[in-house]
Amino acid sequence: MYAVAGASGQLGRLVLAELVARAGAAQVVALARDPAKLQGAGVGAQVLGRVADYDKPETLAPALAGVERLLLISGNAVGARVSQHKAVIDAAVAAGVKLIAYTSILHADTSTIGLAEEHRQTEALLRASGVPFVLLRNGWYNENYTGALAPAIAHGAILGAAGEGRIASATRADYAAAAATALIGARGGEVYELAGDTAFTMAEFAAEVSRLAGKPVAYVNMTKADYAAALEGVGLPGFLAQMLADSSFESSKDQLFDASRTLSALIGRPTTPIGDTIAAALA
Repeated sequence: MYAVAGASGQLGRLVLAELVARAGAAQVVALARDPAKLQGAGVGAQVLGRVADYDKPETLAPALAGVERLLLISGNAVGARVSQHKAVIDAAVAAGVKLIAYTSILHADTSTIGLAEEHRQTEALLRASGVPFVLLRNGWYNENYTGALAPAIAHGAILGAAGEGRIASATRADYAAAAATALIGARGGEVYELAGDTAFTMAEFAAEVSRLAGKPVAYVNMTKADYAAALEGVGLPGFLAQMLADSSFESSKDQLFDASRTLSALIGRPTTPIGDTIAAALA
């Protein structure tokens, strides 16, 4: 039996759909803080839902009963994720789970992005657990860049601190297909550096937005501090603004780039170009 921890999130729902299509709903368990959120949401209603709250360890071992292969989707509580992930890993050990796949970050072992540290610590916990594991070191989502196109087009500018750094992103659906493939087929010990087939700079991204929108849109490169201040100026909390500015600045060093095409090889098709995601967002 396969289980997806974090199943009610945007990535988790897509992985559920992939697993149901490949293994059948009877072989899939959806683990979520509130499984009721899966009801009426497409494939989520087809699978068994169990309560699994990363912050309530007592819910985790019962949720993993009978599970042989677990996908641990990293939590979104930055700063608390290591303890959360440890609770899930400990519960998996207690429940006799035979393999854990974990959604880490691209080049986690060398990445200078601030978010990478919690992933490195989680990877260390997996190594120490004794359970066979697979590392899905995901790059950025295309959707990270297309979620706020309307104001960018309205103002004719996309702000950032990425300089000429190359970004090899892919869609959530691409990463979900990879997660399902690995969960079903991996033997343990695999480390997948997952990124899009083609890369873009933020200036190239802005040019593509401009072309598809039919309006002038330019990329405005800023210092990390100025970009963080700009994000706070539009209402983002300080910690989130700093985190996004850090990620943007570190991408100027090609920290979000990988040319191995491991993702497309794993899913058996090309990854989704950023232009396709821009066009879908504008439609």
